Amino acid sequence: MSRKRYSFIILILGSLATISPFSIDMYLPGFPTIAKDLHTTIDKVQLSLTSYLVGICLGQILYGPLLDRFGRKIPLYVGLGLYMLASIGCAMTSTVDSLILMRFLQAMGGCVGLVASQALVSDIFPSNKRAEVFSMITLVIAVSPMIAPTVGGYVTMGFSWHWLFIILAGIVSIMIAGIYFFLPTGQMPDRSVSLKPKSVMGSYFTVISQPQFLIYTLAGGLATAAPFAYISGSSDVFMNIYKVSAQQYGWIFGLLAFAMIGSTQLNHFLLKKYKSQEIIKITLVYQSIVGIVLIAGVYNNWFGLYSLIAMMFIFLTGQGLTGPNTSALSLAPFKKHTGSASALMGSWRMGAGAIISGIVSFLHNNTAMPMVGMMAFCSIGGLVILYLGNATVLQRASRGEVEDSVSVLL
Repeated sequence: MSRKRYSFIILILGSLATISPFSIDMYLPGFPTIAKDLHTTIDKVQLSLTSYLVGICLGQILYGPLLDRFGRKIPLYVGLGLYMLASIGCAMTSTVDSLILMRFLQAMGGCVGLVASQALVSDIFPSNKRAEVFSMITLVIAVSPMIAPTVGGYVTMGFSWHWLFIILAGIVSIMIAGIYFFLPTGQMPDRSVSLKPKSVMGSYFTVISQPQFLIYTLAGGLATAAPFAYISGSSDVFMNIYKVSAQQYGWIFGLLAFAMIGSTQLNHFLLKKYKSQEIIKITLVYQSIVGIVLIAGVYNNWFGLYSLIAMMFIFLTGQGLTGPNTSALSLAPFKKHTGSASALMGSWRMGAGAIISGIVSFLHNNTAMPMVGMMAFCSIGGLVILYLGNATVLQRASRGEVEDSVSVLL
């Protein structure tokens, strides 16, 4: 594979994985305007974000077996088509309840990009290259928060928030063309994969019974839910507490996204010297420490606008290290059930994100504490799961109950 084609395929896969982040980030600056236009409150509009995350969680579970049974492209076309129709529905809505419903359907369609992109990495690239590829895809994903909120802010101010969803539908239509003409087919359809509920559940049970998958999916999923606490609470914190404009919020969001871009590039070089397991451990330790400092700072009113942004920047650098490495380690044991494994991993990540986002909204108290508190919880919880999981595997291995536990050792 030529370097040019290699880079182009990664760009397409990254774009697919970016559908949901872009769909989330682009409309965040419009929260106050949407709330005013729909005669509701910001915390009710935040539920449209929660419903989107719930849709991603449930949708990925459905797409896993479909991607294994019908191959990668047919489910992609179906899901992205649903996304486009739901985006138009979001643009035409006149009540917050219908917006919440349309966002759920939009997520059910768009989440196919997350599952398919991860499965295609395993299809196309050798195992020793996957962590590097996931890092490059994460780089593409990390660029979207630098663009989406800024674009969203200007579109909301210059036109109306309805146009945000029309633009999203247009972007996905271009992606569909790229998939058709340029994306490799990946794994061929496997008619032996049954879609009967009992068989599907059996496939998922096979996946979760693999210790390496379970540990890194649970730990990585909770750790990577931290940005959802930030995403859910940041518009209220910066725009209502610190009184920044929609455009300024877009620039702040973009600056903080740069934290993930830099660490993603750092991960590329760290992988040449260290194992993914080592990188994950160190990252979760330092994020837990920074999270505790954030809690103490908000509680004691240590932070102004700029110092809070600086601390958030430091915390978010860890996301570019945790996500790619836990993804690579979670999927490494699988060949036949890659689609199902990708679906479970993505579903747990987005499910954790939905729960964390909902908690931030529920705990809303006109301070930054719900946001930073849940960010810290995610990192500390991920670290605890990692240690307890590996300790359990080591104990089972010492009793001869686990044949291959080397890859999950710290």
